[in-house]
Amino acid sequence: MKQSKGRKVLGIDPGLADTGWGVLEDRNGSIIYVDHGVIKTKADQARADRLFFILQYIRSIIEKYRPAEAAVETLYFGKNVTSAIPVAEARGVISAALAEKGVPMRELTPNAIKMGVVGYSNADKKQVQEMVKVILGLEKIPKPDHAADALGAAICAINSKIFIN
Repeated sequence: MKQSKGRKVLGIDPGLADTGWGVLEDRNGSIIYVDHGVIKTKADQARADRLFFILQYIRSIIEKYRPAEAAVETLYFGKNVTSAIPVAEARGVISAALAEKGVPMRELTPNAIKMGVVGYSNADKKQVQEMVKVILGLEKIPKPDHAADALGAAICAINSKIFIN
């Protein structure tokens, strides 16, 4: 008998240089790992070209995996507001691609993701990566770290059991 597929969630950790993504499936209360990766852009390219590449790549991920929902990490900027601008622009094209394809988007703060994955909002990156590995039953920590963060966002969305319609 063919097993029914569950609800897919696309997690995204936005960035201009590296945008992490991960796809998980909620199948009858079990979190099933599907795939993950990173969208890398080249620093020597024009910013508009880099953003367009991210837009196209996100569109292709949506087409391939057909997620029911996306969980996107919110913007965090400490002392350097200027470094947040390219990340905000990447989030903008990601949001546009999700809206274009009709994929509802939930936003999660970095601390909410840490709390949801590790149980501690001040957890460090290594702790989050290790718990993502454990929760998903992977042999190795997902690389690069942006992809692990994206998988963490998807884990939180699935565990909240409150889906966006």
